Amino acid sequence: MRESSWRSRREGRSSGTQSHGIFQLQIALTMVLYLPESLWTSFADGRVRLRIDNSCPQTPITVHQMFKESLEKYGSLNALASKRNGKWEKITFSEYYCLCRKVAKSFLKLGLERFHSVAILGFNSPEWFISAVGAVFAGGIVTGIYATNSPEACYYMVHDSKTDIMVVENQKQLDKIMQIWNRLPHLKAVVLYKDSIAERHPNLYTMEEFLELGGDVSDSTLDDIINSQKPNQCCVLIYTSGTTGKPKGAMLSHDNITWTSAHCSRAGGMQPAEVQQESIVSYLPLSHVAAQMYDLWTGIKWGEQVYFAEPDALKGSLINTLKEVQPTSHMGVPRVWEKIMEKLQDASAQSGFMKKKMLSWAMSLSLERHLMGSNRYLWTRLADYLVLAKIRNALGLSSCQKHFCGAAPLNRETLDFFLGLNITLYEAYGMSETTGPHCLSGPCVYRQHSCGKPPPGCRVKLVDKDAEGNGEICFWGRTVFMGYLNMEDRTKETFDEEGWLHSGDLGKLDKDGFLYVTGRIKDLIITAGGENVPPIPIEDAVKKELPIVSNAMVIGDKKKFLSMFLTLKSVLDPDTSDPTDILTEQARDFCQRSGSKATRVSEIVATRDQAIYRAIQEGIDRVNSTATNRVHCIHKWIVLPRDFSIAGGELGPTMKLKRLAVLEKYRNEVDSFYKE
Repeated sequence: MRESSWRSRREGRSSGTQSHGIFQLQIALTMVLYLPESLWTSFADGRVRLRIDNSCPQTPITVHQMFKESLEKYGSLNALASKRNGKWEKITFSEYYCLCRKVAKSFLKLGLERFHSVAILGFNSPEWFISAVGAVFAGGIVTGIYATNSPEACYYMVHDSKTDIMVVENQKQLDKIMQIWNRLPHLKAVVLYKDSIAERHPNLYTMEEFLELGGDVSDSTLDDIINSQKPNQCCVLIYTSGTTGKPKGAMLSHDNITWTSAHCSRAGGMQPAEVQQESIVSYLPLSHVAAQMYDLWTGIKWGEQVYFAEPDALKGSLINTLKEVQPTSHMGVPRVWEKIMEKLQDASAQSGFMKKKMLSWAMSLSLERHLMGSNRYLWTRLADYLVLAKIRNALGLSSCQKHFCGAAPLNRETLDFFLGLNITLYEAYGMSETTGPHCLSGPCVYRQHSCGKPPPGCRVKLVDKDAEGNGEICFWGRTVFMGYLNMEDRTKETFDEEGWLHSGDLGKLDKDGFLYVTGRIKDLIITAGGENVPPIPIEDAVKKELPIVSNAMVIGDKKKFLSMFLTLKSVLDPDTSDPTDILTEQARDFCQRSGSKATRVSEIVATRDQAIYRAIQEGIDRVNSTATNRVHCIHKWIVLPRDFSIAGGELGPTMKLKRLAVLEKYRNEVDSFYKE
């Protein structure tokens, strides 16, 4: 296309018809090259037909081709930064690429078979990235495993993916694998990348030992494997969190990774390094598709500098890293943003009268400007300078131009709170099965409370719409995955006859194509009377009405009426991040205003604190008064003795609520609601 335009200018005449014909021929040739008979497969070595059309005609490339293109442009720039003995150690893109090749050769030496997995179990680090890319270079499939997984959960994924080699962070993770190794027929070796080996075992290596293994594997041997790879073959396996059953291995192709890295990130406003080198902090689990795409693959595509947080990032050290790094872009799951909000609210509650008033004044001005386009420009600038800029600086976000949120819906209270700090949270929406983001918000594509639009080349449609315009969200485009590994039936269920991927989520589209996610079909409560009740709007309304409430969960499937579980906001244990019995400052403030002296959750629950229970009932009554009909009203509720957590089993690794697990854990409490 570029050559045709250049020729037309040189000859001084229009060649619109000719260039259109060449353009169509290019698309046709590309489609012929990548036209296996099916859009999906359930085999690791399968190929799929890529969803290439006029809206996304870009030539498919492999991960290696993407890295080589970036290497030519960004080779001398710093790529990865990690802290060793209190100092940041950095490697350039050239060094990064060489290490990936070295790792790939060692994987081959250890017997990595084509389309078998290298599984990585540990916190984010340069070793995680280099092992992942090296696995792909060597013709394998990279499989991330959540560091919080039990040995049995690890066994399922390692066995299902035919993992030949495991890369683990430390002794704690190694211990899990040692318990299951004798049941894993494909597992040939384990590499430990942080700790030293306490007890020697056959085929167990430190990272230093491992890197030397491939010295006699020639460049040509590796290059032959790299050159044989095709964009429509699998290179990444993302296991779903298993909130509704066994985890499913979503297979992502080279084209899924490279196309999404290029086009979805740009739709969100990420800049190539020749314009501005983006700096980001990697801290969310890389076994989750959002973090892996945002941190690892997009980082390679656009020459970003990735700083690795400390393993205790989510226990409190993240803000220290952000303050040091001052990233230009930052992503968090909703619970991360909510926790930041709660900490700031706690700090505000403890501050003096004047500080509280100043913060309230500044935040109200900022929120008014964002929501209603206030013309009080000078006052807003003054408020930002005097108050809000200092808060952003204290959070390590003073240089941050883009703040993203993904992996789960974000409630309105949190969105509005950050608008009050002059921080716009750009929501992205997608799934493991869409290589992460399929719809994005960004500096140029934003509408309040929407998760944005699909980028060019991606499409969204709604099916089975109700009277209010809510329908199931379906996806089409080059983000759409290959299929579930070893699960043909589940893969077939996910696609319709035309090849559209059905999400299981409910949403609305406005007249301009902005998508609003309104719920999940599986979460939809169908009462005994056959009424459909989406729980999330009710839960969000209760949390907004009652600042003491941390989690609210509606119950009522196949029941005569709705009930609700409530948990109270409590201080997190700094070592484990588990909820303690001590109420947060904000929760204690609520207690005092309600006429209670309680400072602990157990005090409230054990005594059924009259003042607090009355205040909660009044809040529930206010929510019920706004319900569309009586079916949507909460009739009974209970305060649980402990907040939800990952360790408690109520939340998944990305802090999504595991509704079925909660119902099972508190089965007796559910039964008590509905006893005749």
